[in-house]
Amino acid sequence: MRNTRNFCIIAHIDHGKSTIADRLLQITGTISDRDLQAQVLDDMDLERERGITIKSHAINMAYEYEGEMYSLNLIDTPGHVDFSYEVSRSIAACEGALLIVDATQGIQAQTISNLYLALENDLEIIPVLNKMDLENAMPEDVKDQIVDLIGCDRDEIIEASGKTGYGVDITLERIIKNIPAPKGDPAAPLQALIFDSVFNNFRGIIAYFRIINGIIKKNDFVKFVNTEKEYNADEIGVLKLDREPKEQLSAGDVGYIISGIKSSKEVKVGDTITHVKNPCTNVIEGFEDVKPMVFAGIYPVDTDDYEELRASMEKLQLNDASLTYEPESSAALGFGFRCGFLGLLHMEIIQERLDREFDMNVITTVPNVSYKVITHKQGTIEVHNPSGLPDQKHIDHIEEPYITAQIISKSSYLGSVMNLCIDKRGTMKNQVYLTSDRVEVTFEMPLGEIVFDFYDKLKSISKGYASFDYYQSSYKPANLVKLDILLNGESVDALSTLIHRDNAYDFGRRMCVKLKELIPRQQFDIAIQAAIGVKIIARETIKAVRKDVTAKCYGGDITRKRKLLEKQKKGKKRMRQVGNVEVPQQAFLAVLKLD
Repeated sequence: MRNTRNFCIIAHIDHGKSTIADRLLQITGTISDRDLQAQVLDDMDLERERGITIKSHAINMAYEYEGEMYSLNLIDTPGHVDFSYEVSRSIAACEGALLIVDATQGIQAQTISNLYLALENDLEIIPVLNKMDLENAMPEDVKDQIVDLIGCDRDEIIEASGKTGYGVDITLERIIKNIPAPKGDPAAPLQALIFDSVFNNFRGIIAYFRIINGIIKKNDFVKFVNTEKEYNADEIGVLKLDREPKEQLSAGDVGYIISGIKSSKEVKVGDTITHVKNPCTNVIEGFEDVKPMVFAGIYPVDTDDYEELRASMEKLQLNDASLTYEPESSAALGFGFRCGFLGLLHMEIIQERLDREFDMNVITTVPNVSYKVITHKQGTIEVHNPSGLPDQKHIDHIEEPYITAQIISKSSYLGSVMNLCIDKRGTMKNQVYLTSDRVEVTFEMPLGEIVFDFYDKLKSISKGYASFDYYQSSYKPANLVKLDILLNGESVDALSTLIHRDNAYDFGRRMCVKLKELIPRQQFDIAIQAAIGVKIIARETIKAVRKDVTAKCYGGDITRKRKLLEKQKKGKKRMRQVGNVEVPQQAFLAVLKLD
């Protein structure tokens, strides 16, 4: 234990965490030059394509320092706010953290929020200034920001470059000297924290754990405390580039366990592993269940694929504990799932992974947030879906979730950032100048307003400089109405939304115009209407595809033409009664991109 170090890497998105991790693996000889590629730990194609880390990854490195061998367990974490749950789990398994700051961009919003997470868990922080090899690096300014933020000495900040490898050896030295060895008693009963799990087609579910106390040996009979299931430890080992089996692991080690678990319900992230014969008395206080921010329906395009979709969602949830889902049905789309996500990027990633990893073709409905509806009779009910809203006459009032948003930007963009937040019904709480040209503003805003396109707009008005972080603060009463979209008088429940009354008219009109472009013409007129209750607030009509039935009448009496037109009119009327309107997949996606 004396020579074990457990640490994670935290930073804002795109500050070079994965590149520094690559260099650490290279210097410690964990990976050969032949196997080396950019972002070694990011094993999804999706992560490489987008240049972001989606899952945290654990790996063990051996390093010799001053004649002694040290075992270093590194956990690489995501930087995006939508994956902060992954970060919190990694931090729970560590004693120290490398705080990486980009020398060209300085401290940004997620740097601060991830740092606070680490400080809450009493982690030792090692500040690293990355990308020093770039011409536009501003080391002195950024060092001032780091000193202001964590109160360290300027000399403690390591100058490094993930690309060239400069400063990485000093970082390793500092990890060994500054990060404390894990505390724990190998002689005590086994107590290990599960911080991640993955599904393997051949071996079943593999759980990753960090041992707090005790020793685990191969073939031990172990128990998962929360789920109360008991297993044989068929294989245990450490996580090198591949899994490396070991005969035993003791307190302070990070490793994996394979015990032929088939059902995803049996492994809970945050659970405690202990021995059946000599169990530990108390479970590890891990992390709370994650609260989804954004809800959307996911439905299979072909209704026969429902069971396959359920199996895919179960396997995805193993890999991504922050995804929540429950079955629901829709009149327009059949059977599917109501899913909870941490944000829009998270939702997009899940959709993409369903398509790539499980070959599932799905339709996603309009994302929304959960509301509290206070009724006259039933008290308070939580509504995730506009179709679950009780009748207007039973509703006393509706409360919507509010968030506290922290935005860090260059001061030259402050005006346009504030205008954007005020347009989204935000109220300003605080404004702090971090340096002469960097400002942090704090706004209180409804979560429902930022769900759609807030982040994209913020990036475009600030030319990519503004960074954004948020946490849910409270629920407040709001003047919300349910906006229905009707096609030929029939409501399409997948397109209905809960929206603020002031925005309803504008949003309804834009929806109707957009749907008119996307829905193909039929042989009868299609009325597209937006309605609040029984009141129609906007309408567009898709004209029928017409055939000239009088083309064969040349000359002769007008009554012949009229007779043919009357006959056609009756046919059109009958067709309108029995015809149904198919809403294409693009229509559901277009709602997200309304501007």
